[in-house]
Amino acid sequence: MWLMNFYFSWWLRPGVIRSLTVDGKTRSYIVHVPKGHDQRTPMPVVLALHGATMNGAMMAWFSDLNRKADEAGFLAVYPNGTGARSSLYWNGGNCCGPAIQNQVNDVGFIDALLDDLMRTYPVDAQRVYATGMSNGAIMAYRLASELSDRFAAIAPVAGAVATETQQPNRPVSILHFHGTRDEYVPFLGGRGEKSITGTHFCSVDHSIQTWVKLNGCDENPRIDVLSRNDDEMLVTRKTYTSSRDGAEVSLVVIENGGHTWPGRKSPAASLGKSAMTISANDLMWEFFQKHELKSKP
Repeated sequence: MWLMNFYFSWWLRPGVIRSLTVDGKTRSYIVHVPKGHDQRTPMPVVLALHGATMNGAMMAWFSDLNRKADEAGFLAVYPNGTGARSSLYWNGGNCCGPAIQNQVNDVGFIDALLDDLMRTYPVDAQRVYATGMSNGAIMAYRLASELSDRFAAIAPVAGAVATETQQPNRPVSILHFHGTRDEYVPFLGGRGEKSITGTHFCSVDHSIQTWVKLNGCDENPRIDVLSRNDDEMLVTRKTYTSSRDGAEVSLVVIENGGHTWPGRKSPAASLGKSAMTISANDLMWEFFQKHELKSKP
């Protein structure tokens, strides 16, 4: 969620723009095909869902995920939510904005998007993933619950579970990033001091423990320190593992971190500090590589 206006988004061209009709509405998404990779070979997909008041093009710039896509060889896909002009939202459950008020079927849109993508590009259907920022992270959690047969893992950044019930058909591995001084989606839950929607969020711990139970993970996590002793911000990772399809739930905590994308400089002081000694893009791709959908018997 942002208190800034990215007027440059109209000319930003991070990839090919595709459109489709869902529930009588024209929806769109952007596809970045990795440079230098054999496009005849099925590729993994990472959907990157923008935050509230943003759009797909802004998300490509904000996350710099295209760079990782070129390096690793996956399709980076940036769906567009609904709203006015470039100020778009997702219906993630209890957040956010017009998407909630209009009860937009964003789960249906993403389902149709994946069908369209697979008809157009060589996609490895066993390796489809989602990440997202803020409202986009909230939407990623909803996709894990309601489209679990399509997503092998998700990596929410600065979001939370926002639906009352979670009913996945299969375990979905989770890698969650969150700063302890996030003033938009508070680490401890509640209404953020800088919230632009007034949403009351559940805590990060609630989100994590919900999926620890759903995935049948061990309640005692392994704890790793990802930062160095001389780093300004302490970064730790708690990993809960399960023998159930190899599923896991992992939480990366950035002490004093704000509403930001780790590894990318904060574009505005109002968003808080960003950890620069870790990379969300690197860590999530490393995580995604360990998880894929099991073939149905």
